[in-house]
Amino acid sequence: MSEQRSTKKRIVSGMRPTGSLHLGNYEGALKNWVKLQDSGEYECYFFIADLHALTSDYADTSALKQNTIDMTADWLAAGLDPERSTIFIQSAVPQHSELHLILSAVTPLGWLERVPTYKEQRENITEKDIGNYAFLGYPVLQAADIIMYKGNYVPVGKDQAAHVELTREIARRFNNFFGDVFPEPQALHTEVLVLPGTDGRKMSKSYGNAIYLADAEDVIREKARMMITDRTRIKRTDPGHPENCDVCQMHRFFTSPETADSFDDDCRGARIGCVDRKRVLADAIIERYGAIASRSRELRSNPDQVVDVLLKGSNRARIEAEKTMAQVRKAIKIDWV
Repeated sequence: MSEQRSTKKRIVSGMRPTGSLHLGNYEGALKNWVKLQDSGEYECYFFIADLHALTSDYADTSALKQNTIDMTADWLAAGLDPERSTIFIQSAVPQHSELHLILSAVTPLGWLERVPTYKEQRENITEKDIGNYAFLGYPVLQAADIIMYKGNYVPVGKDQAAHVELTREIARRFNNFFGDVFPEPQALHTEVLVLPGTDGRKMSKSYGNAIYLADAEDVIREKARMMITDRTRIKRTDPGHPENCDVCQMHRFFTSPETADSFDDDCRGARIGCVDRKRVLADAIIERYGAIASRSRELRSNPDQVVDVLLKGSNRARIEAEKTMAQVRKAIKIDWV
């Protein structure tokens, strides 16, 4: 293990347990996690961020465990391998909470109040009371998650780079006070694909417009049928404008450029209708994700198998986290035991 740690950089990332993942979650994050794992270049730590879920969803935690199982099933079905990655539950590693508290002591309040997403979410999230300490301190817990495992890289889209930079600042401030305990993690920028939902907006669970990885074929076909097409095309015989059609653009992502161009030409020439394009889109989605969906549904029917993966991963994570915390306690002079 020590030899591996000396030659491989570490990747750390997590997701809040919101349940089943949709196609945008897979294309924007999960697919990249699998690639990083499969490259063999990194030690990967991927965690269920259930403590983060409590920062805004504390009023009702009834679905938390089932959401964790469903999301982990999607992870495993998509190719995350517990033999090659440490897959764990954040709350099952109490050292995260301990380090969060210690880091909160050295993090200036002004740093948290200037986080762009904090102000944005305070203004936009009106259905929940998020005027709590935990929500303001979310980035400190996030920093603890990353530097706990001496993470070298955090895979994020460019729009999330500010969060990694804040983690670097917190790690740097801790090191300035107590010595060089933590490396400063780097953002590993990834291309984040934004897929349209069934209503034309960005695919999102909160909008109720998502197609999920584990959806059955008939559900996918029905959701594709509901998608918004070219609003200027009133009749089947009207020429289409595929450049302004969510279905056409989404189909282009799931097929070859040559095939998409051919369909676009037929659309412009009114040789095919919107229903035809929706049908081939559904076929393409089912072809690409069908195997993942089947594996995920099988895992969900065996939840004990999923929980076993999480508990074993959490045990491994705790061992590594305790090594870090032993260093932290020594550095801040509270290593009594």
